[in-house]
Amino acid sequence: MELYLTEISKYVIAGSMGAYTFFSFLVFMYRGEKRRSWIYLLQIISLFATQFACFIQIIAQTGSKRYFFLLMIQALVLASTISMFHMVYPDGNRLIINNMCMMLMVGMIMITRISYGKGIRQFIISSASLVLAFVIPELLFRLEFLERRGYVFAAIGILILGIILIYGSVVNGSRISFRIAGLSFQPQELVKIIYVFFIASVLSLNKDFKTVAITSALAAVHVIILVLLKDLGSALIFFVVYLCVLFVATDSYFYLMSGILAGSVASVLAYKLFPHVQQRVQAWSDPWTTIDSTGYQITQSLFAISGGGLWGLGLYGGTPSSIPYVEEDFMFAAIAEEMGIIFASCLLAICVSTFVMILLEAYKIKNSFGRLLCTGLGITYIFQVFLTVGGDSKFIPLTGVTLPLVSYGGTSVMVTIIMFSLIEGECLVRSDERYQEYLKRKREKINAGKK
Repeated sequence: MELYLTEISKYVIAGSMGAYTFFSFLVFMYRGEKRRSWIYLLQIISLFATQFACFIQIIAQTGSKRYFFLLMIQALVLASTISMFHMVYPDGNRLIINNMCMMLMVGMIMITRISYGKGIRQFIISSASLVLAFVIPELLFRLEFLERRGYVFAAIGILILGIILIYGSVVNGSRISFRIAGLSFQPQELVKIIYVFFIASVLSLNKDFKTVAITSALAAVHVIILVLLKDLGSALIFFVVYLCVLFVATDSYFYLMSGILAGSVASVLAYKLFPHVQQRVQAWSDPWTTIDSTGYQITQSLFAISGGGLWGLGLYGGTPSSIPYVEEDFMFAAIAEEMGIIFASCLLAICVSTFVMILLEAYKIKNSFGRLLCTGLGITYIFQVFLTVGGDSKFIPLTGVTLPLVSYGGTSVMVTIIMFSLIEGECLVRSDERYQEYLKRKREKINAGKK
């Protein structure tokens, strides 16, 4: 009986995930959230069908009733999140929220399958972060003065990174972690948001050469400290985000090409100066010759991706734990092995649809700060997805970053949820006439004070 349930649920999981992905792109054919409402309903049905089929497979394989109660609790949290966001912020973008919940659901299922204890911790942190996310859109509106505090954000970001450099704990070769009262967190994840606020604020107020030079120097300080921390993935994210936001703000190909040239030179220097960079490049170029050492992770990842086939081996059918740090750095490989290439490809497509929707929302925002903020947060998200999946599939060298909302890591999940809620906040500011009037009165008061 268990065998039949496992085999049938494999196709149900892939089918419902495929349907959800189809609806994620169908929404772009309709303008306005009201005209998309029926698509969102079908999305939600597909989401919970995927979740139910996954837990049926887990229960069939383990025989443990505790997973049934976990299914009920997780479904209740996700359903409450989707419905409450729509009720509290009716002008927000529902695709972004639905996709966020889908990715959270996939991540919690896979982490629970690998380690039940870690799965519970991830669920608790995700639930607390979702509660926090309800407040952030309103705070973004109320704290409108943040638009003019760019250099303050730069100072805060550099200060936090400096403290990590001096007092941080080394985790997997990188000095990125703090432990307080037995809890571990990674402050550089929070700096991602602070950093985007910094560049969006400064470049929205002024775009002359002097401002760009100062902003570039401060952004370079962030990147250099991250390199010294050996957090190469975050350093690369910070560099690419700044370059893209700078191009959107100035529309200057000179700055874009200059940044690409500077980044290329910096990459060569980093390879020459840092042995750990050389090891990762060597493991990427030919992992088979070092399969018992530096190439072990990537070769095991490739075995997992290829071993799953189209439909996957089923939950508990593979051996994802054979990959070191699988729940943090190689979740894409674990998903491809047990849920199949079709499921993993759909997950990537959902990430892409989320990014496209963020860019569309950014395009609609008339306020320069809001447009740059959404652009920066969107690029931060999608480039991190690219680094993770590219590293797991040997497309690029490993960078050690997590798959947003899916991989294990409380700080990463919390920060990504906050990023999405900030984007929802900008959708709110753009669409709500009450907020527009409030901002107008604030600006008139500021101008009157200057006179």
